[in-house]
Amino acid sequence: MSEMMVLLGDKYGIESKPTGDTLDDIDPKNLNCMKYKLNKLQADRDFILRVMTKTYQNLCIERDFQYLTDSVNEILRKYEHLYHLAEEELKNKMQRREANKQLRQLRNHIKSVTYDSNSEIESLRSQVEDMELKARTRERYVEGWQRSRTEQNQQTLYDKEKGPTQTILDLKRKAELEQRVHAEIELLTTININETLGKVENWIAKYETDMESIDLRIQVMKNDYESLQNKNQRLEETIKEHAESINNWNTFKNEREAARKHCEKMHNSAVIIQAWWRGLLVRNQLGPYKPVKKKGGASKSSEKSKKK
Repeated sequence: MSEMMVLLGDKYGIESKPTGDTLDDIDPKNLNCMKYKLNKLQADRDFILRVMTKTYQNLCIERDFQYLTDSVNEILRKYEHLYHLAEEELKNKMQRREANKQLRQLRNHIKSVTYDSNSEIESLRSQVEDMELKARTRERYVEGWQRSRTEQNQQTLYDKEKGPTQTILDLKRKAELEQRVHAEIELLTTININETLGKVENWIAKYETDMESIDLRIQVMKNDYESLQNKNQRLEETIKEHAESINNWNTFKNEREAARKHCEKMHNSAVIIQAWWRGLLVRNQLGPYKPVKKKGGASKSSEKSKKK
């Protein structure tokens, strides 16, 4: 039952996961978790069950308990290996402690050397700052002297060139004013031209849109007129057809009435003629109304009737 999943996988051709080291899935920082404890308990139970089963098989088949002996020897070897690992771990702890001690000493030495180096760097930095201050002071003095000499020379040149320079500035100002006025006039003219062109373009666009709308309305009115004309034509044709059908119907009614009157007249005439004919036959005792001759008295009575 413990290997049932493996057997089912072999039966149905399912690839089994590659079996690696059992210690790969163990987290050394979480060795006291409940999962590892339960797995260890299950492994111990499986080991005891397997040892008991194999020992029972050996006792039944071979009459010995070699498997039990091998299992005990294996457990002893594991205990010895664990003892050896514990000793190595103790040695490693001692070596790690010595290495940490040497590392602390080396760190302290590095800190002391770093402190000395920082102090020397600070002293050199202070000297450099002092030199920089001196250089800046000298530079400011030299710059001030150069500025004063430059201002003096510029003032001398200004005094000499003041008159021509003023004249040149006045002429330049006039030229600039004229150029500004000319530019403003040109700008105003350009603005007016642009506005006029814009208005012209707007009126042209408006004319085109109006013409398009008028053409569209004309076309719409034309289509409406054509549709109305077609409708009127269809209505006239319909009226003509209705008038023709009414005339035909009136003619048919008149003909039918004339035929009915003719039939009625013929029927009345036939009735009158038949009545006259039957009356004539009855009065003259002709045809089916002819009296039947009887023997003896019948003849006498008929003769009397004739005499009457």
